[in-house]
Amino acid sequence: MATAAAVLGACSSTGKNPIDPNDPNRLYAEAKEELANGSYDRAIKGFEKAEAAASGTLLGQQALLDLAYAQWRSGERTTAMATADRFLRLHPSSPAYDYALYLRGLINFNDNLGMFGFVAGQRLSERDQRASRDSHQSFKQLVEQFPESRYAADARVRMDYIVNMLADHEVQVARYYYRRGAYLAAANRAKQAITEYSQVPVAEDALVLMVLSYDRLGLTALRDDAQRVLKTNFPNRTLDLESNRTQRSWWHLW
Repeated sequence: MATAAAVLGACSSTGKNPIDPNDPNRLYAEAKEELANGSYDRAIKGFEKAEAAASGTLLGQQALLDLAYAQWRSGERTTAMATADRFLRLHPSSPAYDYALYLRGLINFNDNLGMFGFVAGQRLSERDQRASRDSHQSFKQLVEQFPESRYAADARVRMDYIVNMLADHEVQVARYYYRRGAYLAAANRAKQAITEYSQVPVAEDALVLMVLSYDRLGLTALRDDAQRVLKTNFPNRTLDLESNRTQRSWWHLW
């Protein structure tokens, strides 16, 4: 008994406190380490625990943002969006609100077709554009509400990228209609690309489509107006839709 008491006394005299498994700082630090190592599934679980343990604190807010980031990096875009939206809804006065908007834009931002898109020769502009529009809206809200944010400059570049992609999408749809003889639809979609998205690289192709479509429809006044604008802005462009297509990549920002 005396020996046992001495051992216990020695242990207690070290001054070490037992490790708290629910300590939010420890949980967060461990989750950050997993994130840095690329172990996204473990990081997600860690941030979930840290956010719950630190509820109502700035650490809890940070854990929630990091959770959304980890979910996005792991490919869980829908879940990441829901987490980012939850942050924006619960913490409208957070000092990290600008980053939350930026992260929301990144989650919906897609500049990578992936292997199958590359093999199929698919353009980004041929995909569903809803996510791109949502991404643009998040970046727009960021630069309007927080113009001096450290994320605003990159958001502006990404907005230009998205606008060019959306304009290209309209021209691709117009081209599809034209090839199938739906000339009115082709003219309208080409016109939409110009009126909604000014100063985009695909404006040249859009004008050509308008001229050709109006000509097929017998709308000579509209055809001549479109051709006049085409010649003024692109004097060397012919009306050969296929062989003389705009050579600049649609994603260029000029």
